[in-house]
Amino acid sequence: MKITRTAATTAAAVLALSACGSSEDPASDAEPEALDRLEIIAPAAPGSGWDRTARGTQDALRFAGLAKSPEVTNVAGASGTVALSKFAPQKGKEDLWITSGLAMMSGVISNGTEATLDDLTPLARLMGEYEVVVTPTNSPYKSVDDLFAAIKEDPESVAIAGGSVGSADHIYIGLLARHYGVKPADIKYVPNSGGGEATTALLSGKAQAGVSGLSEFAPQIKSGRVKGLLVSSLEPVDGPPFEQTAADVDKSLEFQNWRSMMAPGDLDDALKTRYVETLKEMHGTEGWKDIAAENAWNDNFLAGDEFATWLKEENSRVKEILGELGLAKN
Repeated sequence: MKITRTAATTAAAVLALSACGSSEDPASDAEPEALDRLEIIAPAAPGSGWDRTARGTQDALRFAGLAKSPEVTNVAGASGTVALSKFAPQKGKEDLWITSGLAMMSGVISNGTEATLDDLTPLARLMGEYEVVVTPTNSPYKSVDDLFAAIKEDPESVAIAGGSVGSADHIYIGLLARHYGVKPADIKYVPNSGGGEATTALLSGKAQAGVSGLSEFAPQIKSGRVKGLLVSSLEPVDGPPFEQTAADVDKSLEFQNWRSMMAPGDLDDALKTRYVETLKEMHGTEGWKDIAAENAWNDNFLAGDEFATWLKEENSRVKEILGELGLAKN
């Protein structure tokens, strides 16, 4: 999904009237001083999820007057770890951010890279997207319970099409497998480059189920080409129908493919605080809200020390399930 300039135009008009939005923190009346310049590294190719996140942040900061000349640089490769390896050594460097997320965390663990997210300064988790499990409309599986009952009986009889090996899709299927008493490594997982290929695999009979981000399968569910079995949210979502939510199965199965903003390690405390407050301010603007809505992102914003604490917990969960999938090297 491309970031259109509709959201940007709307944001600019609103922000001109509202003096660049308001802070999320009612206790803080002072707006952060605008950053003179800022380079945001998108660790993937233009048009990717990381690229959309970086450019959405760039637009929101600029329209809100929170950064004077933010720029985005794409450094693609190896689940974001190519960019990470170039970014991590720049300790203490100012005016430099990197878009990170679950895929980079997974890439570090599965590729066994020397640089890790521990080498960075966590600023804020910006957004997330729910995972969904679908089947063809004529499938005998009426729920995710039925699907995993069949997998438990004969793992080879059910192929599940999803994204690349070690992706959010793969991780979520691993979490579901563990819940249903199936060894995650026994899952017959068929990796694809995206939801389009996964849909083709489903409709051609090469796979009996599919897993991807909500935005990837929503059009196919609405059109009746596939059936939504499970969405990884605790509550029903707007749009396509699903037989079950994560809460219907187990609340611990709530899951989002998240993306975040990080800075170099060993950052000056005052600069870290300034960056965190800038992102908090951006999050409260109409410009950011419009861009998030345009991209169907969930608002799971979490900043500063709270984000850093959550990041360690998430890393433990991801490392554990990747280990059970036989993919952990780090």
